[in-house]
Amino acid sequence: MSKSLDDIAKELSNGKKVQLIYAFNGTGKTRLSCEFKKFIASRLEEDNEYSGELKYKKILYYSSFTEDLFYWDNNLRNDSKIKLKIHKNSFTDWIFIEQGLEDNVTKIFQTYTNKKLTPNFNEEYIVKNEDGDDITIPAYSEVTFSYARGDDSIQENIKISKGEESNFVWSIFYSLFDQVISELNIAEIEKRSTDKFNNLEYIFIDDPVSSLDENHLIELAVDIAQLIKSSESNLRFIITTYNPLFYNVLHNEFRKEESVSYRLEKINYDEFILSKQESDSPFAYQVYLKNQLEDLFKEEVLKEELKELINEEFRGNKEKRIEMLFNNGLAQEELDEFCGEFPEFNGLYVIKKYFKKENKKTFYKLKFFKDKEIDDCKVEKYHFNFIRNILEKVSTFLGYYEFKELLPTSNENNPELYNKRIQAYTNRRVNFGSHSKHSGEEMSFVNSNDKRVLKFLVTYLSESENINKVFKFKPRYIKFSDLNIYKG
Repeated sequence: MSKSLDDIAKELSNGKKVQLIYAFNGTGKTRLSCEFKKFIASRLEEDNEYSGELKYKKILYYSSFTEDLFYWDNNLRNDSKIKLKIHKNSFTDWIFIEQGLEDNVTKIFQTYTNKKLTPNFNEEYIVKNEDGDDITIPAYSEVTFSYARGDDSIQENIKISKGEESNFVWSIFYSLFDQVISELNIAEIEKRSTDKFNNLEYIFIDDPVSSLDENHLIELAVDIAQLIKSSESNLRFIITTYNPLFYNVLHNEFRKEESVSYRLEKINYDEFILSKQESDSPFAYQVYLKNQLEDLFKEEVLKEELKELINEEFRGNKEKRIEMLFNNGLAQEELDEFCGEFPEFNGLYVIKKYFKKENKKTFYKLKFFKDKEIDDCKVEKYHFNFIRNILEKVSTFLGYYEFKELLPTSNENNPELYNKRIQAYTNRRVNFGSHSKHSGEEMSFVNSNDKRVLKFLVTYLSESENINKVFKFKPRYIKFSDLNIYKG
């Protein structure tokens, strides 16, 4: 049955600790956040939510309107600096002036963008206006950005992209949410360092996803989930998103008894349907993660490189067959013959793609790959979170107490070794600042031995018959020598 956004807002106010809502862009997610805020907001709050005192607020929320607090000053006539200016508001005043969290904001921002890109916050200074009067520019009301080049030089006063700007704004509010949760986790009110959040009941996060690549998008979703799961108070959370992968990650992260997932649909301007989502397309997220991990250890072999592998005696005819495969594709029977004709490719891997021609007959093309040198594999610490997520999901489904029970056991392979390496990279608090959130530098380096451990585990997941029987994990990269096994 259709409802108004006002009715849906009232329904959400009585929901579980975490409510996750998926909706297409233009459906009304941001309007819903405004309706929810109006319904929940205390009568003591001022009409302008951003200027009102924090201690009177029952709800904090991040949305596209939040970004309106920030605007670019592109007037370079009297100043050579391109600045992102901040309208005065209670949120940023508390974060920067009262709490001094600019370093935390910088770490978060660099985690999701680029560790060489740095925001620089202004100190208080005085300028003269057109009448010659002194004007005081408050501290933390302006931000400039600099970029560290590879030659150790710094490019100052750059204008960042719209996506980077959105991530910067999100980094500020993530720091705020982190501090809110930490304070409210202190059960004895008199022991809290501030009383500003004592009345707070809800945090509403409306689409923090902007221009993040998929790896950072997953990391953002996991970080949000871990932060929310660290909350021990009665604080409740509502998250809306248009991004199916972001939704899928969060759906997997929360337990059913503490969360509920919805889909919001628009019937017309004033009528909407909010329906429960019981499923997340099972294991779609884990399959995606597995594919991302496999990609780390492979590099493509181009057509001309393939030709170099051919025995000189047979090169002419075989080169024609390769051209046919790449240009027109091969029917299944032709592909079977191709596999038998090229034993020199047996050390390679392929990704097989099919298409139909006008006669509706199916043809196949292959992309060839080889194992990348381990030192060239761009493994970062968050990739161990990927493997852990997959193992935990699989082990839970199979009824194991710990995911290490899934790890391979033999004379050559000790599950404790792999368990320790996974734990080393993933046993950390995800919060920033006092909770030691990783910095960009901490994330970047993984030694070669640990890269080999990760590669072994990824290969094991791809080739384990027991796991693949249950989850239907099809290998992304097929050994060329096994290609005839994977037909269709």
